[in-house]
Order: sequence, then C-alpha cells, then structure tokens
Amino acid sequence: MKNLAVHEARRLILEAAIRLGAETVELAAAHGRVLAQSVIAKRDQPPFFASAMDGYAVRRSDLTQGSAGLLVIGESAAGGGFEGPVAPGQCVRIFTGAPLPKDCDQVVVQENVRRKGKMAYVSAEAGSARHIRPQGGDFLQGTVLLEPGERLDAWRLSLAASAGAAVLDVIRRPRVAVLSTGDELVEPGQGPKLNQIYNSGSTAICALIETWGAQALRLHCAADRVEDIATAVRDLDVDLILTLGGASVGDHDLVKPAMATLGLELMVQNIAIRPGKPTWFGTLKDGRRVLGLPGNPASALVCAQLFLRPLIRAMLGQEPGPDLETAYLATALPALSTSGGPREHWSRADIEVRQGQIWVRPFGDQDSSLVSVFAKARVLMRQEANGQGLDQGAIVEIVRLDRL
Repeated sequence: MKNLAVHEARRLILEAAIRLGAETVELAAAHGRVLAQSVIAKRDQPPFFASAMDGYAVRRSDLTQGSAGLLVIGESAAGGGFEGPVAPGQCVRIFTGAPLPKDCDQVVVQENVRRKGKMAYVSAEAGSARHIRPQGGDFLQGTVLLEPGERLDAWRLSLAASAGAAVLDVIRRPRVAVLSTGDELVEPGQGPKLNQIYNSGSTAICALIETWGAQALRLHCAADRVEDIATAVRDLDVDLILTLGGASVGDHDLVKPAMATLGLELMVQNIAIRPGKPTWFGTLKDGRRVLGLPGNPASALVCAQLFLRPLIRAMLGQEPGPDLETAYLATALPALSTSGGPREHWSRADIEVRQGQIWVRPFGDQDSSLVSVFAKARVLMRQEANGQGLDQGAIVEIVRLDRL
C-alpha cells in the first residue's frame, strides 16, 4: 500500500467504487445528469414530410419550361397543415417546417414565385430542387438516441425532448462530504490570525465535484483533534468523504487515526506522485468510502483531477478516464529529482495550438502551495517516475483541466 504507482492506486480506488442506483427526474431537471436507461424515439422525426423553405407547395408535373400560373387554394403553416387535395394546376402557400400537402412533391422558394391575387407564377429559375425534409429524416421511431452513461448536456436534452421524453431515468448523484482540517485554516470573510491562512482548497474542490456531476456537502473546518474530525463525519448520509489536509506523517496529521475510530480499512496509504504523495483511500466500517487529499491546494487539485474525478465517474457508470492526450513539449526540461523516492510528476501547464498541433509549456514554479499558478493552467502534464531530461519537441502526455 505504500508508495503505490499512480495507475495501481487508481485501479484500487476504482475497484472499490460502487455504482449508484437510478432515479426518475423531469426533463427540465436533468441537465448534467447521467442516463441510467436508453432514450428511444417514440415516433419519426419529423413525423411528416415537411417544407425546408418558405414558398409554394406544387405538383412537379405542373411546372413547365416557362412561367407556370397556379391557383393558390390554401396555406400550410407549422402546426397547421393543409388537409385537402391539390389538383393539377393548383398550389398551396407553405412555410418552413409545415407539413407538405399529400398531392405535392416539390416546394418552390418564394423568391422564384410572382404572386398576383390568387395566382402564383413560377419562374423558370425555380429549378428541380425539392426543398422537402423527408419523414424520419432526423430519426425513426424506435431508434436508440441516447445510451446509458451519457451525460445530459443542452444538446442531448434537446434530442431527448424531440423524442418525446418528459421524464428520464438517471443515476443518482454521488453525495460527497468535503472536510478541511487544520488549526491554521480560516474561512474567507473571517479575520485570520497572524499564523492562519484562508481555506481555498474546499472552495475549488466543491466546485469540481459539482462540475463532475456529484453533490458537494461542504463541512466546517475541523480542528486538529481526533475526536473533532471523527465527529464531523460520523453521522453523515453520504457516499464519499473527502478530506483535505492531515494526510501526511507528523504529530498534527490526525485524519487517518480519526477515521480508524470509525472502522477505516486502508486500501491506499500513499502514492508515488508529485505533488500529492500523501493521498490515501479506504473504506469505513459502514461502507462509506474515504479519499484523503493533501492540504496544499495545488496538490489537492492535481490529485482530485487524477483520482477523485475518475472515482465520481465510476460511481455514475461512466468511463473513468483519465482522458490522456499527447502534446509537444514547448521547452526543454531537466531530469526529475529522485529526492523522496521515484515519483510520477504532474506539472501545471498551459497549451497553444500551432498549425494544428498542441504544444504544452509547464509553468516554471511548481510549488504545491501556489494557487495563482493553477488559476492560469489549462492542463496537467505527465512525466514518468525517474524521468530523464526532455528535449524541446518531445512528445508528452497531458490531461485537460475542466476550465470554463
């Protein structure tokens, strides 16, 4: 369990993930949720042959080389089609999206028609384009439109609505309690003492939890006492407890001892990663999972991206990731230091696109306490443990951060 490789730690964490059950929600409340069941079309879309333009619905056989005069006998608008027959020499005024009258097989755009009273004269420039959307041209009744595991964004919601789905079966959102520990922390807006700092980690982590499709329950900072930490989480009805701080080795690192009073079974003790070596994971006697992240904001955010995000996605029944991409290194890098043991290194970095290629540039100062650097970063860049120096132009792996 000590100094596990990143991929091995992630494997153990994901093996312990429990996929949550489903619930039914109204379509309007489903944004951001993950589907538990397929969405199947209840009818063809469009459900009829429809006009793709404003113009006149005609019988193609009525059109001649010259100007054809046709009697306008009615109108077909969206939501109110023309129901009667259309005889030779007749036409119907029609608008975009309106049903095509049953005897018509072409729509002449209005720019190619001269209207005079009840007569419509079609110019020779009308051409042979039909301007008709076929029934079922978007999808047919019975088509599976959305699959379980897909997250419902605005575009997928539009598709579900067009299929006639008023309610959707979605995976219940994981409930995640976020607890920061440490006497040195004070909430923003409060007056810090000389030796205190503002609690910035919880704000970011809670925002990410919500972004990733879970519910965040932010707890008040717990003092550096075993009983206070255990009391803060003992009776919470949550699926996952996330702690920030108190995860290293020292007299004030009391989170694991506090969780031990609740029956903690430790599965990951620490990870060979920089930053974030003190990250740990386990389960309590009652089945709740606990993920411990370092207190330094940058370390916590790196490990949240690499371990918390995949865990939430697994609980939601999605592919956990991480979603690795390759990029070209914009600047040469020296070999990694082996102080503290060989560790996989994840750097905060920015990217740019040059002639269709992604180039990545790590920031110079990667100190784990620097929040300002993370605010500028758009990706994390991976370097293997015991990595040698890298030349400019070397191919590296990156993970995109969930930036707006």
